[in-house]
Amino acid sequence: MKRSRKAGLLSAMIWGSGQIYNKQYIKGIILFLIEALCIYKWRFFNNGLWGLITLGQTETVVKDGLVYHGDNSIVLLILGLLAVVSLVILIPVYILNIKDAYRTAAEIERTGKYISEKQWLIVTWDKSFPYIMLFIPAAIILLLIVVPIVFSFLIAFTNYSAPDHLPPRHLIEWVGFNNFRDIFNVPIWNSTFWGVAAWTLVWAITSTSTCFFGGLFVAVLVNSRRVKFKKFWRTIYILPWAIPQLVTLLVFRNMFNGQFGPVNQVLRQLGIINENIPWLSDPTIAKLTIIVINIWLGFPYFMAMMTGVMTSISKELYEAATIDGANVRQQFWKITMPLVLYSTAPLLIMSFAGNFNNFGVIYFLTNGNPVNPSYQFAGSTDILITWIFKLTNDNRQFHMASVMSILIFLMIGSISTWNFLRTKTFREEDMI
Repeated sequence: MKRSRKAGLLSAMIWGSGQIYNKQYIKGIILFLIEALCIYKWRFFNNGLWGLITLGQTETVVKDGLVYHGDNSIVLLILGLLAVVSLVILIPVYILNIKDAYRTAAEIERTGKYISEKQWLIVTWDKSFPYIMLFIPAAIILLLIVVPIVFSFLIAFTNYSAPDHLPPRHLIEWVGFNNFRDIFNVPIWNSTFWGVAAWTLVWAITSTSTCFFGGLFVAVLVNSRRVKFKKFWRTIYILPWAIPQLVTLLVFRNMFNGQFGPVNQVLRQLGIINENIPWLSDPTIAKLTIIVINIWLGFPYFMAMMTGVMTSISKELYEAATIDGANVRQQFWKITMPLVLYSTAPLLIMSFAGNFNNFGVIYFLTNGNPVNPSYQFAGSTDILITWIFKLTNDNRQFHMASVMSILIFLMIGSISTWNFLRTKTFREEDMI
């Protein structure tokens, strides 16, 4: 048997034995210790996979005043995910262990020289330095971001909810796609989902477009040749964005209070209204109020961004357009607007995705109210993200909240990707 095949076979049976056969003792010992640790912790993998499949079999029981603890389905699910992630990492390590032993032995057959530990360390450090430096951040991302995302995704396929399926008192079970079917087939869930989703889409489009064009309008005015003290005006209009959003929202919430708010009091004193306007308690008026307040919060961001774009546009373009007979309006639509859109289109799409999940504006202004009796755990101004918060924090309906999260991801991901791929910035086309 050739040396290379023998080394590969040895490493396939016992990790690192092929490396030791090739006189690379440090590498071989490290791989052997990894296999030994896996064998020592085999119960972790066995119990983890069992828990991931079954989610537990014994419930917690209270009998004669004593608590007999059973299986905790959530803990089992998390441990099962960690076991799967560990296997996903270890399987490639096992394969690389075999390939490394085979290739090193083949190189020894070809040259007749053994590769020393020092040479191996130098070559590995030179060739794999980026991977070595990226390994720790990648491991942290895997544990702190990927695993929680997968965990949240899997919850959508269980019945994890109060009151009958809430660990540790009760077990949860895999239910497949039943939760997704309930969203579209059960009347109360179906009407709530479509109602909240429709308002979420209207809110995302309206809030993004109004802030965008509001910022564009102010940027055009501030950059006008007739306006003096431009720095002063830019500083003034950037203040709504500089002040913490939470503070501004709480101030507006008090100002537009339907009974005691100063806005209604001033309007009554001026004789403009005879009765208080329910700014935040009427479904339609509350939605309009939220959109108007969001303009105040959002337009400074686009104003600052577009001001930077406009100041970078060469004045020679406008001079050439003037010589060709173009008026101010034509220069705006043919020069300013295309260049602004070219530079801001990706950020506009990101702003749409951000507004789709703009939890703060809705929650701190209205808390999703007023109450809508035809909705399940949602108010008239709730968007999908605030509905998810109520499902989890207030009502412990974790399975439906997970379904909503998946649907939001699919909607935002598909819309944003489609729009982003169509932008000239992404395609790197020349401006015409």
